[in-house]
Amino acid sequence: KRQKAKRVIYLHMAGSPPDLDLFDYKPELVKRTDEPCPDEFYEGKRFAFTSGRPLLLGTPQEFKQHGESGQWISAALPKLAEVADDLTIVKSINTEQFNHAPAQLLIYTGSPRQGRPSMGAWATYGLGSENQNLPGYVVLPEVAYPQGGAANWSNGYLPPHFQGTTLRAKGSPILDLHPPKGVTREGQRGHLDLLNVLNSLHVERHPQHQELSARMESYELAYRMQMEVPGILDLGNEKASTREAYGLDDVRTEEFGRRLLLARRLVERGVRFVQVYTAGWDSHDYIKRSHTERIRSVDKPIASLIKDLKERGLLDETLVVWCGEFGRTPDNGKRGGGERLGRDHNKNAMPLWMAGGGVNKGAIIGATDEIGEKAVEVVHPIRDLHVTFLRLLGLDDNKLTYFHGGRFKQLSQTGGEVIDQLIG
Repeated sequence: KRQKAKRVIYLHMAGSPPDLDLFDYKPELVKRTDEPCPDEFYEGKRFAFTSGRPLLLGTPQEFKQHGESGQWISAALPKLAEVADDLTIVKSINTEQFNHAPAQLLIYTGSPRQGRPSMGAWATYGLGSENQNLPGYVVLPEVAYPQGGAANWSNGYLPPHFQGTTLRAKGSPILDLHPPKGVTREGQRGHLDLLNVLNSLHVERHPQHQELSARMESYELAYRMQMEVPGILDLGNEKASTREAYGLDDVRTEEFGRRLLLARRLVERGVRFVQVYTAGWDSHDYIKRSHTERIRSVDKPIASLIKDLKERGLLDETLVVWCGEFGRTPDNGKRGGGERLGRDHNKNAMPLWMAGGGVNKGAIIGATDEIGEKAVEVVHPIRDLHVTFLRLLGLDDNKLTYFHGGRFKQLSQTGGEVIDQLIG
């Protein structure tokens, strides 16, 4: 398969943003605000209403069309609107899960349960790394991990060195990156060589223990990283205009902008897959008040990332993905009393967008019904998203397999179909 993307930056908005207030404009829902939710809204729902039905809730945000593509984007995202023609917005993915942790695991591993390899592990297993002095798969979490935890970047049953390497959000991104005082590079090299000899003898006697081989490889990688990582992590040598563009001079955008700038620097140096998390998107109440700051904190950095990749000639070969773990309902969040003016979890219509990496830029793929409750056009399950994701990387889900537990396994688990409209 012809490879379009060579690397991936995956932006996960943990908790799932309210898509109806960002990219999926529904004038009919606005018109019907405060009407009781229709009967079909209750089919297959997990909740009961003990004191009346929730009411429909139109978006409190203004929407306009942007770019030649005419993408509908909320006024809460003015910077992202500037790159509207680079975005491919998908409105019609269905997920099987409506709780955060299993929904996150399903997106990343193809299963709502722990133990399977993540997309990043599959990507590095299939393509390898372009820089032997850095991990092929890097994760940039916040201080608190997402609800799915480290299983979101697990190697699962793939060899251990395919798991994601996390860089800490505060303090030294990697503990013990520098050797202790008094230990020279030559001395450290000698210690590692001796350790490798002893470990190799042990591996020969116990070839089934992959963990030891992975540990040996991690020692060697850590040694090489000591020379390369400090320069990558030092953002001080970036131009002032670049630092300002990513929002490093603003307390509201500095934390997320710093990690996006680091993500660009990592892929620029050959890292295959970078996974970036930001939480606080569980929009059950007061969506305008609660999410104004969250939206502002990501809008400028994300738009700057796309512009920066484009200016450096990296966007065409870098797939940028923006996603939560499910969609949001069009009601006001009333659950047994009180009007919360929020949105509940919705597995019937999960939005996402992609940019670069060979996607059909400026396209709008799929659609939800008139109130945004369920996907009704170009509807696809998560496994089709996985198959398409691999195709963009030049990989075939049916051929990228690993023998485990008596059978050959793959990311999609059971196969799927490519979302042709997504590929440019």
